[in-house]
Parts: sequence; structure tokens; C-alpha cells
Amino acid sequence: MIRNTKSQVVIQNCRGGVGSIEIHNKITKEDLVDGLSLFAKVVIHPHSTIGYHLHTDDAEAYYLLEGEGVFLNHDKERIEVKAGDLCLIKKGQSHGFENHSDSEVQIIAIVY
Repeated sequence: MIRNTKSQVVIQNCRGGVGSIEIHNKITKEDLVDGLSLFAKVVIHPHSTIGYHLHTDDAEAYYLLEGEGVFLNHDKERIEVKAGDLCLIKKGQSHGFENHSDSEVQIIAIVY
């Protein structure tokens, strides 16, 4: 399978955060790819955040393609991250993400 963006969604105040993000879906759970619920490019707009939230039934990985931000890990530690970094959220853990800059942050998000 080769696919361009399947759908694009703009979300305001994602997971209780502020501002907006764009999700460019490549694969969703409706595609029935075993073990994979989401594969998407996510654009976190300047001064926007993804609110701190719990992953009860799945895990997630963020791979930063562009920009810099703050990753909130399961222990609510605020860790500065940049392009090339990988953030891993295991099943049963919580996380969030903050972009305090004037530039967008682009990540690949994989939910499995």
C-alpha cells in the first residue's frame, strides 16, 4: 500500500490543551492494520499544546521531524525535545506536549 494523506483534521484545544493542531492521517484503525491504530503527521501550531492525557488501551510514539517543544512524561517531568528525538508513551502512561515557540512543531505519531 502506498498512500498520501488519507485525511486532515484540525483540532482545537486537543486533549484539554490550548491552540490548535493538525492531524494528517496516513493509517487509522479503520484500515485494519494489525496492532496499529494511527500513523499520522501531526503539526502542533505555535503556542499550542496537547493536554496531558492517559493511554489506557494503547501506547504511542512521537518522532519529532521539525521544531522544538516540551514533552510531559508519565511522571509529569517537563523535558525539552527537538527534531530527531523520540518520545515513547507506554500503555497505562500519561503524557502531553507543549509548543511555546513562534514556529510549528511537526511529528510523526504512531498509536499501537
